Amino acid sequence: MDKAGIRDVAKAAGVSISTVSRAFTRPELVSDRTRRKVLDAADKLDFNISRSATALKTGQTHRVALLMNEEITSWFNTQVFAGISNVLHPLGYDVSLFQHIDTAAHRHDFFTNLPIRRNVDAVFVASFDIDPHEAEQLRRINVPIIGINIPTTEGFDASISIDDEASMFTGTQHLINLGHRDIVYTCSQAEDSINSSIDARGRGFVRACEAASHTRDLTWQVISVPRGRDFADSALAALLALEKFPDAICCQMDMMAIPLVLKLGKYGHLTPRDYSIIGFDDSPYADTINLTTMRQDPQAMGRMAANKALALMNGESLDKPHELIQAQLILRETDSPRG
Repeated sequence: MDKAGIRDVAKAAGVSISTVSRAFTRPELVSDRTRRKVLDAADKLDFNISRSATALKTGQTHRVALLMNEEITSWFNTQVFAGISNVLHPLGYDVSLFQHIDTAAHRHDFFTNLPIRRNVDAVFVASFDIDPHEAEQLRRINVPIIGINIPTTEGFDASISIDDEASMFTGTQHLINLGHRDIVYTCSQAEDSINSSIDARGRGFVRACEAASHTRDLTWQVISVPRGRDFADSALAALLALEKFPDAICCQMDMMAIPLVLKLGKYGHLTPRDYSIIGFDDSPYADTINLTTMRQDPQAMGRMAANKALALMNGESLDKPHELIQAQLILRETDSPRG
């Protein structure tokens, strides 16, 4: 069967060829009703149109999609975007951002509409996984799907991630080896609609504490607070409400650890005098307050993901399509040995 052309789509949708072109390349010039007719016809005919004359010849759009479960303003996403852009922008690629792919409605909208639009050459997914149905929908575009810090590699053609569980295991083990015996892990609650890589850190904390409990007297617990702007204040309130203040705090991320260091001091709890605390990320301001933390480099991961995408877009095979790296323990001044 011959591949459908733009004339076939125009005929099926009952519109002109120029309207089909605008529906893909200049959607703001086409009414929603007309555009939907065009996209539905294109989907049924398995038709793909690119956004420029060059793209029409090569089949490439020189656009990639970056999916995020949070806003671009978060430290991790900003750095990932910078890494991808540093590699692809000089080569003429644009990076289209899709933020807040963290609810069932948002996920359904994206994974339903992108395969119909077919206007990207690669899809990057940052910090969450995709289910088999979503992966199958993306497969219809016939472009590489690259994960960055994803919980699992299923459904992805390539990925670069840190080992969140093993890395937090290392951080927790460091506190235990310093002699701490009353340790609390503070984190944001997991979302039912999304499997985020950050949630694996809690498993690393629990595994380290359970292993140490066999050989030493250790008390530990997990404090989980609602996600959102107030999560650090919620963690602060939960810590202050404890009957006994812990001698060590292990935080899911620096964005929780930094406010805790600053605010706990106002309540008479000073680090490292009274307790040790470590974060995760080595994000901006971590070094300013001398926070001991687990370092990851999302900009480097973005660059590595972009290079994997380039190779796959060029039809090349990868020696190591999926790579897992360990975060690095950065020792500063918010931890100290306990007797």
